[in-house]
Amino acid sequence: MDLTAFDLLDVEGPLAQRGIGVIAPFDLALERELWRWVPMEVSLHLARTPYEPVPVSMHMAQLVSDSRHLAAATRDVLHVEPEVVAYLCTSGSFVNGVDYERSLVKAICDAGAPDAVTTTGALVEVLQQLDVHRISILTPYDADLTSCLRDFLAECGVKTVSSDHLGLGGGIWKVSYRTIAERIIAADHSDAEAVFISCTNLPTYDLIEPLEAALGKPVLTANQLTMWACLKRMNLPRVGPGEWLREVD
Repeated sequence: MDLTAFDLLDVEGPLAQRGIGVIAPFDLALERELWRWVPMEVSLHLARTPYEPVPVSMHMAQLVSDSRHLAAATRDVLHVEPEVVAYLCTSGSFVNGVDYERSLVKAICDAGAPDAVTTTGALVEVLQQLDVHRISILTPYDADLTSCLRDFLAECGVKTVSSDHLGLGGGIWKVSYRTIAERIIAADHSDAEAVFISCTNLPTYDLIEPLEAALGKPVLTANQLTMWACLKRMNLPRVGPGEWLREVD
């Protein structure tokens, strides 16, 4: 190639990147879905909690939310200068209650993150902004872990008027859109002001708009909420499906 015909001085880029650090449980399989929630100028820098040879359960949620693991994962991504670090795990951020969720945010910031969010913390933030106090939920968990989510929401002043759970101990990312949609529609309640689909490992991106059209209410999902909270703290526009995104700052 003749470089004289290619003036490097006229080539701009690459696009300046802004980073989000993401602390994910060891079994996360939906990295590609996460990227769909952020604009082109945002890069996601992932770190994972240590592998735990246990099924998805209360015990696993407690193991993957160990604040020491979150602090270590935070330090692993700090060298690429993320503007915010997200703990991308619904069950791990609700399993021990509201005070523990707040302590996880503190642990991430104490480890050096300039700002921090958790998935369940983002859920509560959105419910407050939308002034929603009654919701329906679908989880992929067992009955005990699903009950723990209802308790967390109650602690935040939000009533779960109906719920359903898939009872899965693993392979959550393999659940089909049809199964999720059918269970959501069945789990919804006329008194619910919104629907929440729990778990960052449950695929939901392409379901949100058709479900909102069918149910006539906001459909909130774990990855959607987490990325929304990060972009909000970066003063960047939120992207992706969800009518409610246009209603909150």
